[in-house]
Amino acid sequence: MKEESSNKKIITMAMLAALAYLFMVVGRIVIIPAVGFLKYDPKDIIITIGGFIYGPLAAFTISAVVSFVELFTVSSTGFIGLVMNIISTCAFACPAAFIYKKRHTMKGAMLGLGIGCVSMVGIMLLWNYLITPIYMGYPREAIAKLLIPGFLPFNLIKGGLNAGATLLIYKPVVTGLRKSNLVAPSTHTDAAKDSRFGYVFVSSLILATCVLSILAFKQVI
Repeated sequence: MKEESSNKKIITMAMLAALAYLFMVVGRIVIIPAVGFLKYDPKDIIITIGGFIYGPLAAFTISAVVSFVELFTVSSTGFIGLVMNIISTCAFACPAAFIYKKRHTMKGAMLGLGIGCVSMVGIMLLWNYLITPIYMGYPREAIAKLLIPGFLPFNLIKGGLNAGATLLIYKPVVTGLRKSNLVAPSTHTDAAKDSRFGYVFVSSLILATCVLSILAFKQVI
């Protein structure tokens, strides 16, 4: 039984890694206006769902696998891009997964995603300040001037989009996996009490806010 459960976990994580890679490829065509070379990457949505199911270590593992596959297929940023991808994703997904495992409710999910968003924004501001001058060949002073007007709004919008989408699709994804007998039924009674309407309303509000922010940056509205 334990071996069967372990095999199901491996299969599910592999499926989530493949889906995260697909999300990443599709997301490469979407550019959030802030800094031209920064591109929105929605793979964090699927990786965070994996973390919600199996914990923060699973989120790290899926992130590393997807980032390595990306390195050898579609990435043009080399090893530096690999490192930055893993740091960015784990800064978002791992805190969210850790908190959700401790508080397995909608409030726990929202709290975890909020902390994950703040964590990712802060950590990526630091790492962009340290690494981008090396990667882009820009003076560090020039990058420092872009942190607040460029990197900060980009990462806030990215985190908001990924948090809202995670809330929106987590329930359908995990329900499908449970019906396929790949994920065990939930043992958390509190989770069953959460309102589906609450998930949809909150996630839709977050997504709408992020979309309006993008339109405002593009001066569409």
